[in-house]
Amino acid sequence: MKKHMEIKQGMTKQKIQLRECALQKQAKPVEQLLRFALSPDAQIVPDIDAKAPGRGVWISDNARDINEAVKKNAFAKSLKQKVKVPSELAQITRTRLEQRLKGALGLARKAGQLQTGATRVKSAISSGNVLALITATDAAVDGRRKILAALKATGRGNEVPQFDILTSLQLGLALGQENVIHAALTSGAAAKSALLRVKKLIRFDLIEDLDLNKDLDLIEKSDLNKGLND
Repeated sequence: MKKHMEIKQGMTKQKIQLRECALQKQAKPVEQLLRFALSPDAQIVPDIDAKAPGRGVWISDNARDINEAVKKNAFAKSLKQKVKVPSELAQITRTRLEQRLKGALGLARKAGQLQTGATRVKSAISSGNVLALITATDAAVDGRRKILAALKATGRGNEVPQFDILTSLQLGLALGQENVIHAALTSGAAAKSALLRVKKLIRFDLIEDLDLNKDLDLIEKSDLNKGLND
């Protein structure tokens, strides 16, 4: 069932789209859900962009709830028919989310809104134009420390989120480079879109890392959040 909720931000009202999670039976903003489409052969497939035609099912956007939905047959119950649900649906969904993130990072780079390499990242930090820092999960501790020190020196250490959710090889493949250790997203629509993909992947994994959750909070609470959801 399609629902909307209006919230007031300053002097304006913003309409929030709501859908019901088929597992929790609770209406939530679509930004907190993932849609699964019913294919012509009755297969349940991830519909990451929620644009596939036909019937679909909404589930909270994390692996735990998707696995629980598979276990409890929530898809068939919601659609009121027999469906084929792969046991590895959560992993398939995560792979699609990661692919979307890599694609968004590539588009940000082409738009000139993503800088790579320690020197360029530090230059972007100094300019005050950085929306977020992305560091490879296999980055050296010393290199990570130097980048964060450069950010702290600008007085924006508590304002700019920093994420490490992809390896240097994965970042390199996404950006068409050898290996990428350090990257910085700078102001622009393509960068904001990439940040939205980062946010979705972190929510999906329900990451327990306190620093990552703090950085996710920075996105959700900052003025940038409005731009992410426009």
